Amino acid sequence: MINSQLCGILGIKYPLFQGGMAHISDAKLAAAVSEAGGLGIISAASGNIDYISGQIDAAKALTDKPFGVNIMLMGANVEEIAELVAEKKVPVVTTGAGNPSKYMEKWKTAGIKVVPVIPSSSLAKMVERAGADAVIAEGGESGGHVGDMTTMALVPQVCDAVSIPVIAAGGIYDGRSVAAAFMLGACGVQLGTRFLTAFECNISRAYKDRILKAKDTSTIVTGKRLGHPVRSLKSPFSREYFKAEYSDISDEDLEQMAIGSLRAAVVDGDEKKGCFLAGQISGMVNREQSSKEIIEEIFAETETILKGAGRWLK
Repeated sequence: MINSQLCGILGIKYPLFQGGMAHISDAKLAAAVSEAGGLGIISAASGNIDYISGQIDAAKALTDKPFGVNIMLMGANVEEIAELVAEKKVPVVTTGAGNPSKYMEKWKTAGIKVVPVIPSSSLAKMVERAGADAVIAEGGESGGHVGDMTTMALVPQVCDAVSIPVIAAGGIYDGRSVAAAFMLGACGVQLGTRFLTAFECNISRAYKDRILKAKDTSTIVTGKRLGHPVRSLKSPFSREYFKAEYSDISDEDLEQMAIGSLRAAVVDGDEKKGCFLAGQISGMVNREQSSKEIIEEIFAETETILKGAGRWLK
């Protein structure tokens, strides 16, 4: 049995978060992960305030286990969502794309555990001072918005910088990567890409098939020119966008190119116009499973690996 302080803090069986993926992480997937013993997360970047409110209510109807909501702090309706999660007393809030300090008092008063996603030790220290319960150190191997640092380099530096629990994200797939995260000092992990082929994940068939067919070199990072790099699978859209970044196209037109591309992948399964966000471990995802099967398999592997770690000592 894996022993992690994170489980006691959050009331979960396994120290595993499911990533808050825009247009993907809904109540059905989040509830399935929470029911399986992890922490399921709903993405607040998936719709308007009424939709998010409905998803929170749906998750509460599907599970009595803790779950979370991920809030992108640069979103247009962030103030509304910050109020909503406080009103509904969502058990956990994870945040991305910024510093959540201005909302911390409101959320803590509502009894919410706050776990920001951070790309550096400096931001980790900042949110710790503001009252964060833990941090998610996410390396550039992950899908979606990425930073420059790799998980291997980022996690131990964040662990050295703060005293609160650190969750490793980016490149986490199986028991080997979970065990490696623990050895780096993390006490939990966050996975996104592996859950894309979970039975409970409602993405298009084309999206799932692309993940299942992916290889180790199947992802590409675009968006560096505009200051918000994104990792996705190589596709007609991502290749066209990559070329456009290094042309004389205006920044405004470049931004316009990406509008609706994620929805085209998730909902429509549009092979040409879709942006299929995915991490570098896509090449390892080769079958569909339930969320429960994924989580139990990962931690069975983790236990086996950790129990055998003594073979490296004389």
